This record gives sequence, structure tokens and C-alpha cells, in this order.
Amino acid sequence: MKKLLSLIVALLCLGTSVHALAQDAKAGEKKAAMCIGCHGIPDYKASFPEIYRVPMIAGQGPKYIVSALTGYKKGDRKHPTMRAIAASLSDQDMADLAAFYSTQAKADAPPATVAGEAPAAVAELLKKGNCVSCHGANFSAPIDPTYPKLAGQHPDYLYVALKAYQTDKNPQVGRNNAIMMGMARPYTHAEAKLLASYIASLPGQLQTVPQSRWK
Repeated sequence: MKKLLSLIVALLCLGTSVHALAQDAKAGEKKAAMCIGCHGIPDYKASFPEIYRVPMIAGQGPKYIVSALTGYKKGDRKHPTMRAIAASLSDQDMADLAAFYSTQAKADAPPATVAGEAPAAVAELLKKGNCVSCHGANFSAPIDPTYPKLAGQHPDYLYVALKAYQTDKNPQVGRNNAIMMGMARPYTHAEAKLLASYIASLPGQLQTVPQSRWK
């Protein structure tokens, strides 16, 4: 009898947990007020750690958005503004925001097909980093839903992100991810910029959707 009661309690707790983290895009839209000041303005530029356009997050996969926010909250992604914002979010907030932004892919988004042949210099860099093994041959269909879509993303943001994986022992800048750190560190800054420019030139599903107050 005690075992049966324990099982029932465990199932009830599991059901409560699953319900609590159900994604709600409508709720996410209301919670996005803290996000739209940067991510809701087309070509909005951040100034730390250098000037670059903030990433387009509309159309990203929901699990990647949650993963990124969790990284900022834990400090695995070092950025003072984003860490402060992420620290204020509950797991439910992250799930709702992810649901909201992930539903905003471009209406005319290209199908998930293999990207065209890259120029020789870029192809060598892609091979060097083995980029397609995680992000997909078209850079819009990553093999794991916690990995980002990259095609069409702002080149200056991609460049800054790659440099962040190359940064050590800086309390304000850097990203801790063993796979990406190992991939990014062999690149020179010139190579990282070339790679970022190529990936940004590919057709993708990402966009910035202006919210009503910024239209």
C-alpha cells in the first residue's frame, strides 16, 4: 500500500512539473517586454564588448533559446546585461519566451536543404571546424535542438560569438562550451570573420520582428 501511495505521489509531482513547464507563446509575448528593447528593433547594435548587431532570435529553435538563456543565467555565457536579464527569469519564463520567439520564423523561409558550394577558402575553414556536423549542411537544421540555427544571422554577431569562445579568464566576456571552444580557438580573427560572413550570407529562417511599440 505504501509503495502504491509513493508511486501515486511521484506521478502527481511529475505531472505538476510537466504542466508547469508547458510552453505558452501567448504568455511569452507578454514576458518579452524586457527583450524587445534590443531584439525587437531591426539592426539594433550593442556596444559591449564591441559594437555589433544583436542576434536575430525570432525563428530560432525553442530548446536553443532556453539553452542560451540558461547559459547566461549560470554564467557559462558571460555578458553582464544578458546575465542580469536571464537571472530574473524562471524556467517557466524561459520556456514561454522560447515558445513565443520560435514561432516567428520567416514566412518565406527556405526549405531545409543543403547549402550551395562554399568558396574554396571558406570550405577549408568549414572543414577545419567540422561545422556542418552540428549545425547541418544548410546551417538551418542543427542536429540537436539545443544548437542554434546560424544561416542568415548577422555576420558581426557571429564573429563576436566565435571570439567569445576563444576568450579565457575574463569575468565579463566569454563562453564556456567544450565543443565550440575546441572548434573556434584554432581560427584567427580574420578567418572567424570570413566564416561569419559566409554563414550570414546563406538564406535562413531567422528575423527580427518589430514589436508594436517599435514599428
